[in-house]
Amino acid sequence: MALQNIGASNRDDAFYRYKMPRMMTKIEGRGNGIKTNVVNMVEIAKALGRPAAYTTKYFGCELGAQSKFDEKTGTSLVNGSHDTSKLAGLLENFIKKYVQCYGCGNPETEILITKTQMLQLKCAACGFISDVDMRDKLTSFILKNPPEQKKSSKDKKSMRRAEKERLKEGEAADEEMRKLKKEAANKKKAATTGTSKEKVSKKKDHSPPRSQSDENEQADSEEDDDDVQWQTDTSREAAEKRMKEQLSAATADMVMLSTIEEKKPAVQVKKAPEAVHENGNSKIPENAHEKLVNEIKELLSSGSSPTQLKTALASNSATPQEKMDALFSALFGGAGKGFAKEVIKKKKYLLALMMMQEEAGAPQQMVLLNGIESFCTKASTEAAKEVALVIKGLYDEDLLEEDVIVEWYNKGIKSSPVLKNVTPFIEWLQNAESESEEE
Repeated sequence: MALQNIGASNRDDAFYRYKMPRMMTKIEGRGNGIKTNVVNMVEIAKALGRPAAYTTKYFGCELGAQSKFDEKTGTSLVNGSHDTSKLAGLLENFIKKYVQCYGCGNPETEILITKTQMLQLKCAACGFISDVDMRDKLTSFILKNPPEQKKSSKDKKSMRRAEKERLKEGEAADEEMRKLKKEAANKKKAATTGTSKEKVSKKKDHSPPRSQSDENEQADSEEDDDDVQWQTDTSREAAEKRMKEQLSAATADMVMLSTIEEKKPAVQVKKAPEAVHENGNSKIPENAHEKLVNEIKELLSSGSSPTQLKTALASNSATPQEKMDALFSALFGGAGKGFAKEVIKKKKYLLALMMMQEEAGAPQQMVLLNGIESFCTKASTEAAKEVALVIKGLYDEDLLEEDVIVEWYNKGIKSSPVLKNVTPFIEWLQNAESESEEE
């Protein structure tokens, strides 16, 4: 379709960026029923930023003929036979009066209706406000059929404010992750330097009672050692030696526990076969799972922060999946309606555990999703119904990514109640992705 510059004064400017299609007309009918059809009136009006009904009505007012624009079909008709050049000249007059800015001449204007029922053109390029001549016949038609208003400045401000808040939350999450990484590094350094002190304390616990003279000698030696700077040998041989010493200390504790149990009166009780809790690829005995849950509950009841909880669980020998399952049971055990809100409130604990898994090389997001599935499988029906809200909330908080969620869903058993509740959210994710690709 051929294009031309908007405005007769800009006709010869080859670099003018405001363009519109050339007018195309068609004569229809015969005799008294003859009419002129402006074939591409919708495209022209769209380029000018004005309703097609305005331009069609303007032709009728200037020519003294009846005119009609059909909103459904987009047909623009003016009674009578009229040349294309004549209608194009009338369109230029319409552009000067109702489209171009009276200050800068650019067609980036918006029609405003004042409280006193006056028409004005507000230019988005220079900000100039032009007063339209109200003696024109078209002005009464515009007052009766006002143009659709664009989004108000309040809506734009609210959108900008929401975007700023989202960016701030993202920065805060990044800062929290940096702090957790830094604290984890500091804890590692402290752990390496504290191994020698732990060995000394273990030896003291298992050593036989000493006489007063031995204690005096030890006090003298400690005073002499105050001036000595202790350092940890980080060589491979020293590390292997420390591991053997720690293993021997652990076996000694097990022997002491076994002797204590032998002294207790024996009671014959038939034990049921040990239940096994399955989640993903991990298996943990039920009593060990409950023990880990109770340990986490004690830490939470003592007011431990997410960082302190992460440090305490770092030394536990359980797998990342077992720790995540136990954390869900400790945080949300007995949860019912409102389970999704509780997860978002306590997301910092989940984030801290995910950071520890990332340091250990575990797939943190997949572990989190498996933990949600395991908990909702055993939880009440009220909590299980909110599993989709939980995953969507963590997705909005950037703790879960779309690809990982879809991969987890495809690996699961579609007939399970948990995945059935998540299915609408997965469909929404895939539809949103397809719509963004089409755009």
